[in-house]
Amino acid sequence: MASEIRALVFDVWGTVVDWRSSVLDELFALGRQRGLTIDWEAFLAEWQGTYNPGKEKVNNGELPWTTVEAIYRQALDRLLVRYKITGLADSEIEHLNRVWTRMRPWPDSVAGFTLLKRRYVLSTLSNGSFAWLIAIARFAGLPFDCIISAENARCYKPRSEVYLTALSLLARKPEEVMLVAAHNYDLRAARALGMGTAFVARPTEFGPHQTKDLKPEQDWDVVAADMIDLARKMGAV
Repeated sequence: MASEIRALVFDVWGTVVDWRSSVLDELFALGRQRGLTIDWEAFLAEWQGTYNPGKEKVNNGELPWTTVEAIYRQALDRLLVRYKITGLADSEIEHLNRVWTRMRPWPDSVAGFTLLKRRYVLSTLSNGSFAWLIAIARFAGLPFDCIISAENARCYKPRSEVYLTALSLLARKPEEVMLVAAHNYDLRAARALGMGTAFVARPTEFGPHQTKDLKPEQDWDVVAADMIDLARKMGAV
């Protein structure tokens, strides 16, 4: 498989960056700064929990194209009211919403990417917006060659249009492009189109009590412990 692959496209939130601890750290800091006594883990669970319903409404035509940042901003406005968080200027609320771009990479991500980049084109293939993915890559120091987003297809993964758009933009056949993801649903959609698949487990993406995506659910082409292990298995070391 590795001999055919020319490009690796990566899911980002959860697979490449640790969104949960990154966001929680900023929420706890906000609480200390403002003297707020709030269950920030519950706040974050509710906030992140608006993501799937929002993208599904776009995919089924209930909503016109709406970026992830708009979905999260609308949810944040509601949560601030519900949790009685007041006194934030609009600029502060917008800064808080953009916490989703200030993501720390998993400890192996940058080193693994540096190795993989020797042999493969590296691109995002994320439901994040084009602008937010640029911000994430710059903040985390991720050496992507290019940014491809669901925004390019105006719908969200796992709709086939997102993966097909990546193939078109990269000018590659499905068997020449491998999706790297920590989420089995994402890999299933890519495999259905003939793309290569690599599973990298992130068992604490959703915290210590995570129950899904703890292991591969199919015989993916590559199963790696982390990005450095992926680089070894893909012959980039």
